[in-house]
Amino acid sequence: MAFGDLMLGMIFLTLTVVGILGNFFFLFSYLCLDFSGCRLRCTDLIIKHLIVANSLFLLFRGIPQSMAALGFRHFISDLGYKLVFYVHRVGRGMSFSSTCLLSVFQAITISPRDSRWAELKVKAPRYTGPCVFLCWILHLLVNIIVPICVTDNGNNNITKRRDFGYCSGGNYKRSVYVINVALLSLPDVLCLGIMPWASGSMVLILYRHKQRFQHLHGNSSSLRSSPESRATNTVLLLVSTFVSLYTLSFSMHVYLGDPQNPSQFLVHLSALTNVCFSALSPFILMSRVVNISRLCFVWIRSRTSPSVLRNM
Repeated sequence: MAFGDLMLGMIFLTLTVVGILGNFFFLFSYLCLDFSGCRLRCTDLIIKHLIVANSLFLLFRGIPQSMAALGFRHFISDLGYKLVFYVHRVGRGMSFSSTCLLSVFQAITISPRDSRWAELKVKAPRYTGPCVFLCWILHLLVNIIVPICVTDNGNNNITKRRDFGYCSGGNYKRSVYVINVALLSLPDVLCLGIMPWASGSMVLILYRHKQRFQHLHGNSSSLRSSPESRATNTVLLLVSTFVSLYTLSFSMHVYLGDPQNPSQFLVHLSALTNVCFSALSPFILMSRVVNISRLCFVWIRSRTSPSVLRNM
């Protein structure tokens, strides 16, 4: 095994393990809050589904890609490869859709009560669950075509194929490839168009709030330290990270559609950009994790001393 392949495999493995631990810790913290009876915001439901989607992607893309980079390519059956690729595509799409929903609902949450979004601000908690459910259904249906196009790298019945590390895709005509890419990329492109609009709205709302606060109080220290402002800044950072990594990944994905077999370096680099977002997401949301973790440990202590939660 070449030294470069070994280093790439270790990077994949490290990101995957750290990302899985971070997402699992985040999910465990939310489960503790659910059992404690704490009332969460509508954006917290979206974050929980984002955690689940990230975990699915890391388990079904990060681990197989790490093993492929380390030289272990044929470790499950052809049906297993189809299932792994399908689940990782659903997790990837749902991760992006959850990030988009999070930016939209956060913009609605921080909007003033006298804005044009005032009515949506009241109804947003009721729409959160159905929106998340529809996103899951959309990605489960759109990615049905994926198992048809994917096969084991060890399948010798396909003479022309695109090697994507731990599995392969049939080398179809350019027109068929363009249709598949357009269908699979449509939800991501919609998210890519909505998120900048929601992010711009959040920046504008915060700016107007800051100007109003400075006019009334002469300083903005309370605004900067408010929970709404911190949560919004965190969502903006998450969205900017998504847009940057997705743009890079999509550019390489289009290049990898060349009829010739793609460069294995670009294949692994494209996968690395996707793994980075799922692995970094829980740590980008660390400002929320601090409060969630504190309540999580309070809930654990309350199992032995029930008066702890009552005294909060």
